[in-house]
Amino acid sequence: MSTQYRKATSEDRLAIADLHAESWRHTYRGAYRDEFLDGPVFDDRRAVWEKRLSEPPANQFVVVAEEEGRIVGLACAYGGDDEQWGTLLDNIHVQPELHGNGIGTGLVAEVVNWCLAHHPDSGLWLWVVGQNHRARRFYERLGAIDRGAELRPPSAGGGKRRQVHRYAWATLDSVRLRSAPASTSRREPTPQSALRAGRRGCSGAKVVGRRDAE
Repeated sequence: MSTQYRKATSEDRLAIADLHAESWRHTYRGAYRDEFLDGPVFDDRRAVWEKRLSEPPANQFVVVAEEEGRIVGLACAYGGDDEQWGTLLDNIHVQPELHGNGIGTGLVAEVVNWCLAHHPDSGLWLWVVGQNHRARRFYERLGAIDRGAELRPPSAGGGKRRQVHRYAWATLDSVRLRSAPASTSRREPTPQSALRAGRRGCSGAKVVGRRDAE
């Protein structure tokens, strides 16, 4: 089954929000209260994505991964968000049962491709909740460096104080994507997942040579 990548539209907001909520339910037991994850998390994420996709800031990029017309992954980035660290990879989520299939790497590749077109001199970074060891290993495999942790107070979803780690790539060239899966894309040509092959991604740029914690 091929995975297709494309830029998100406002019509995707509910599917994206529900995937985001389901990913939180799967990943963040203990970081958020069970009563939040088992109910209000869906309305919470729908409100977030309604705003993001109806009133997107100029530096926002949202890409989705699809299989047979179903959204199975998403990534959201903010170009040049931080003067020191560069573009913020604010969210990346994959349907839990599809972890390990290369979709996450493909989403990171799409973000890198967009960055190369719009913020080529920027680094890339994100926050990862300390208990999310799977995600931390994933980013480390892609070359991200743990630049330190800080404690965050309980969020709107409750739970205890959370330790979050800043993972960063100093340059876009330092993102290791050679293992990104080849894939096809509708609406716009495919991702930078074939990084060194010079294929085109959602941004349309040819590759010649990226708030919530995940």
